[in-house]
Amino acid sequence: MVRPQRKLQQLGEAAVENLERQDWLEPLAESLQRALVATFQAAGETGRRVRDFLHGTWLGHPLHPVLTDIPLGAWTVAMVLDVKGRHNGHEDRAADAAIAIGLAGATGAAVTGLTDWQHTSSEDRRLGLVHGVLNISAATLYATSLALRLRGARTAGRTIGALGFAVALGAAYLGGNLVYRKRIGVDHAPRVEWDDFATALPEAELRESIPRRVDVRGIPVVLIRRAERIHALADSCAHLGGPLSEGQLDDVSIRCPWHGSRFGLDDGALPEGPSTFSQPCFDVRIRAGHIELRARRSPAP
Repeated sequence: MVRPQRKLQQLGEAAVENLERQDWLEPLAESLQRALVATFQAAGETGRRVRDFLHGTWLGHPLHPVLTDIPLGAWTVAMVLDVKGRHNGHEDRAADAAIAIGLAGATGAAVTGLTDWQHTSSEDRRLGLVHGVLNISAATLYATSLALRLRGARTAGRTIGALGFAVALGAAYLGGNLVYRKRIGVDHAPRVEWDDFATALPEAELRESIPRRVDVRGIPVVLIRRAERIHALADSCAHLGGPLSEGQLDDVSIRCPWHGSRFGLDDGALPEGPSTFSQPCFDVRIRAGHIELRARRSPAP
């Protein structure tokens, strides 16, 4: 006999898989995604700075999940007050305030979520679109609930609020799937564990200003010879795993070919998103004609 928890999990997984197969969503998702990208590009450098702020590049991890806690927490408080059963003026005003706070947080979560979503593709893009539509639906229901409450129709307002809470939980489930199963918004750069130097490549094989991908102890690394110096970074972009070895170089950084994140050659620091994580880098030495690497444990001098 299948346990209730396992049955619920199977139902959730089946629902997600069914949503991922809805190819009819693709034209809408692609059109919206192109519009978002074009909007930020049209604003030039200001658009890039706003985009990176919304991504959370300045924070060190995505901003979107920080803001999603606000509506979920506030609407949970409102739900508890609604089901408590002893309604008075004080509790009613507290529930109204909680809903309003949740709506403010939902606005920020929607803007940051759309900014992150613009870099997804295929099944992830379709699932993210449904996640966003559900969140907008929940916010709309709560806005309606608040309007009814303020007009004195509190019973109807509580009913609409309960429906909004159910929709918000469904959206949160899809959001968790995007993060924990699809790995959207997590660090895609590999973890480097070794502390000693490991041989990467004969020095003579690394050409000036041409990134070279090598595997060192199972870790893909990009080597870059620039102005008589050799730099080494993890090759998989921290944002969504793009190959930095296929990216564009400038004097001080390399740009990911997938979504445009830039990483400093010296230290893997992040001058430009959409990544919110810096890139692992390596100490480099030349020994017996070979390039050797060691994972860097401290910032470059």
